[in-house]
Amino acid sequence: MSSEQQPAPSRFEEDMHFTEQPGGPARYRDWTEKPVRYFTVVDKESGAVLGYLWAGDEDDAAAFEPRRAGGPRAVNESGFWIRRLRSAKERGLLPSQALAELAADPEPAGRGRVLPDSLTDAPNAAAVDALAKGD
Repeated sequence: MSSEQQPAPSRFEEDMHFTEQPGGPARYRDWTEKPVRYFTVVDKESGAVLGYLWAGDEDDAAAFEPRRAGGPRAVNESGFWIRRLRSAKERGLLPSQALAELAADPEPAGRGRVLPDSLTDAPNAAAVDALAKGD
């Protein structure tokens, strides 16, 4: 078969092009190199640390970092806090406002709660991530 007689490529051989469309849930950025504030989330029953919720207004960023030592329970709890952050973003709150709102709720619906008086500063999101992975 000559090069002129080759069959057209099948749909499996054609290049696929992905174009991201706008939309989806409102989200804060999940990383920043700028200063952040964070608080500790503990298990309601045992008091074990599940993770850390941080926020920084400069980059419109906020996220939950599950504590590695917290195992599956900590990872599962992250979904609850991320949904609450998305709700705050949808309502137009700055990350620091979302953090304050979440810190003020003494008994949220999830398995975790904010450890009282744990709100503190960190130089960036990496510092909180390192805390979650190292403790």
